[in-house]
Amino acid sequence: MDDIPREPPADPAVAGTIGAAMLLIFDGKGGVVRQVPSADKPVVPARGFIVVSGKSKEPAFKVWLKGELGPFNADLLTVPSTRSRCIVLDDRAMVVMRVARPGAEPDDIGRQLMTLWIEKGRVIISSELNIPEFLGITHWEQSHHAPVSPADLVARLGLRAADRLEPLIEMLGDKLDDIEETLIVQHSSQAQNRLSHLRRTLISFRRLVWPQRDMLNTLEIEDLSFFTTRDRLRLREASARAARIGDELQAMSERAVLVHEQIIDARAEQMNKTMLILAAVTVVFMPLTLLTGVLGMNVAGIPFSDNSHSFWSVCVGLLLISLGIVWWMRGKRWL
Repeated sequence: MDDIPREPPADPAVAGTIGAAMLLIFDGKGGVVRQVPSADKPVVPARGFIVVSGKSKEPAFKVWLKGELGPFNADLLTVPSTRSRCIVLDDRAMVVMRVARPGAEPDDIGRQLMTLWIEKGRVIISSELNIPEFLGITHWEQSHHAPVSPADLVARLGLRAADRLEPLIEMLGDKLDDIEETLIVQHSSQAQNRLSHLRRTLISFRRLVWPQRDMLNTLEIEDLSFFTTRDRLRLREASARAARIGDELQAMSERAVLVHEQIIDARAEQMNKTMLILAAVTVVFMPLTLLTGVLGMNVAGIPFSDNSHSFWSVCVGLLLISLGIVWWMRGKRWL
């Protein structure tokens, strides 16, 4: 009975073709067919599902969503969100994912939102992303290795989002290596500013990855009737991938903190050396200043005031005293 094709409702608005930019039919066995939205009724295998994808800012798509899901649910799919999340409504789920823009630099992730409405036999995608390119529809059509269920589709989307993040994380790692090498050679303020900027970027990445992992975990544990054991395993794999990326970001953040602490320790050590030199100079010159001050008083009875060689004798004496103080401090290992 599962192999008997079923047809969606005759009304094209109910069939999911009005206001949609793309209509995909998955047969549940790895095959996918792309159709141009029209009034024709798509034939969907019993174990398959439909994906309706549209631009979240397109007025026609918004009108279709309101007629299909109701105003409240339609607003959930089209209103911009600030973070990834999963909301379960009866036997349906709404998933919000954040994806890095293609070709973005690490310091300009260019996050884009993708909202999915998941129910038995249908997935609605609302996003400004290039969905065919992001999903890799052409490859699925040729390889016959398309998702077999809505949960499998969500898991693959999570993996696609992780694939876009990994090159950026590698670039961040290279930047951290370069900053660390620069700080070892020379403690420049420019490298310190770059380190501060890198730490802020890592925080932004973590805010992007960790909610993604929580969203996949939430979808996995929810009791949706059309989720199979295989679906939950696929979601768990995607969640583990996001968690691994989060762990890498955490390790890089900790490493950046260590580099920052090394900078602080180097500054403190340099300051201690400077203060030690100043203290040593003060200790050496303090008795010399006392003696010269006493001998320079404008009163009668100053020793050697009538001797023509007294000035140089005093200078030699002061030099010997200073050398003795330095020798004594080195013996105490203060220098």
